[in-house]
Amino acid sequence: MNDLSLASLRAAAAMVHAQVPPTPQYAWPLLAQRTGCDLWVKHENHTPTGAFKARGAITYIDWLRRTHPEVEGIITATRGNHGQAQVRAATAAGLRATIVVPHGNAREKNAAMRAFGATLIEHGHDFDSAKAEAIRLSAEQGLYMVPAYHDELVRGVASYGLELFDAVPDIDTVYVPVGCGSGLCGTIAARDALGLRTRIVGVVSAHVDAAKRSFEEKRLIASPTAYTFADGVAVCTPVQAALDYFGPRADRFIGVTDDEVAHAIRVYWEDTHNLAEGAGAVALAALLQEKDAMRGKRVAVILSGGNGDRSQMAEILGGATPRVTMDMRKAI
Repeated sequence: MNDLSLASLRAAAAMVHAQVPPTPQYAWPLLAQRTGCDLWVKHENHTPTGAFKARGAITYIDWLRRTHPEVEGIITATRGNHGQAQVRAATAAGLRATIVVPHGNAREKNAAMRAFGATLIEHGHDFDSAKAEAIRLSAEQGLYMVPAYHDELVRGVASYGLELFDAVPDIDTVYVPVGCGSGLCGTIAARDALGLRTRIVGVVSAHVDAAKRSFEEKRLIASPTAYTFADGVAVCTPVQAALDYFGPRADRFIGVTDDEVAHAIRVYWEDTHNLAEGAGAVALAALLQEKDAMRGKRVAVILSGGNGDRSQMAEILGGATPRVTMDMRKAI
């Protein structure tokens, strides 16, 4: 892991804030009544891309321009938030961006990536196929392949942790959604740089719990399928570098079911009138699962994104839980 000292993280945060203003953290009274906690929500759904990944893309593209000045364009595979963040940062830095998505990807997310300036390519019917095509095209067209996890992504993402900890002192526990791990690692890095004792809890889908099992067994374990509508945490195979960092530093992991996530989305809407995507609601779902143990404590949850599909959100707000019938492997 690169330098994650407080000075390094503050410098990364300054770089992020030149493009993305700090997001708010609010203590919503209805959520406090419901959970019995002094509860703070970190609103990463309020970034220019609607998700926390906007931060890491800025520091990653800055690193890329400095270390590989010959690069003229990037390419990556995504199902949405990662791609939006990368194309936004790349085009702002004068690079062209190509994004590969599987067929059937959400139209709203595809439209957003095109609006940010991406050349969008549809290939295959799952994330793995899209990633393989992105790798092939990177070699064929001389584009730089952007990974889903990298030290520089972590440095940028840590800025939301610094904002939260600077604004709200003495937090007992923070619940963080975990996909490939940059959010969890960034929050841990901010806590450690500030010398705090806050417990950091990773939250995954109970249906795609490879990161949880890898953490608990201290070795990389893969999930065979990714049957969850919370596609931002639908990661079948954890990233070894992320596991190496959060393994000895996270407090624990929690798995939440799709029914619990759908309920948390409805709670967010009822209590705050914020619409969270599936991955954005898993942290609150975990707190609701543990609310008796957390009663009376100062707690924070990361609402990591709000880029849910309209039809899916309508179904959830109507009281249903979307049922996934296809394998959405390692969606980022």
